[in-house]
Amino acid sequence: MLEDDTFYGEIPGFPGVYANAETLESCRDLLQDVLEGWIILGLRLQHNFPPIEGID
Repeated sequence: MLEDDTFYGEIPGFPGVYANAETLESCRDLLQDVLEGWIILGLRLQHNFPPIEGID
C-alpha cells in the first residue's frame, strides 16, 4: 500500500509489469492484464522470456 492509500504491485523479473489501483483486487486484476499484454507484445516482437520456476 502506498502513502496515497492505493495498492501497487509488480512482478520481479518482468520489466514494466506493474500496476497501481484503489483496491487490492483491482490491482491484481490490472496486474494480470498488464502481464497478458506484456506476453502478447513479447511474442509479436519475438522477445526471449525470463524462465519461470525453472520453465524456459
